[in-house]
Amino acid sequence: MKEKTFQNDVLPLKDKLFRLALRITLNREDAEDMVQDTLLKVWQQMQENVPIDNMEALAMTICRNHSIDLIQLKQQQNVSFDSSLHDRPDSTLTAQEQMEQGEKVRRMEKLLDMLPEKQRTAIQLRDIEGRSYKEISGIMGITESDVKVNIFRARQKLKDAAQ
Repeated sequence: MKEKTFQNDVLPLKDKLFRLALRITLNREDAEDMVQDTLLKVWQQMQENVPIDNMEALAMTICRNHSIDLIQLKQQQNVSFDSSLHDRPDSTLTAQEQMEQGEKVRRMEKLLDMLPEKQRTAIQLRDIEGRSYKEISGIMGITESDVKVNIFRARQKLKDAAQ
């Protein structure tokens, strides 16, 4: 029964967990490790019969906390983002348009990487993952007001840097 629950409720979250971990650690290998650690931790909690109200929120919170712990442990900041994670440009675009689009993506990645961790995580969860302020608040362990402030400041920094 627990195995079915894990397969149906937890394993489908691995891509979301990976994107979150990648946005925090800025390193593909570290993000993959964080996803594995997260899945293991959730599995252990399920084996201990710990009541879990929201499996997705638990997994996202564990992933976020493990990722933050890792970057603090390594004292790593702003490692370059692996551009191979993005979808290939649309084949209907001309070569010039593809090149310009690629440049825009790389520039935005650099800008995102320069944001402080809380702002980067909040933007990832809100604008990329489509989470509500309440969900982000639960995942990050801060108030909804703090979430809104972090998102506002991140957007403002991105806007100012893009000009």
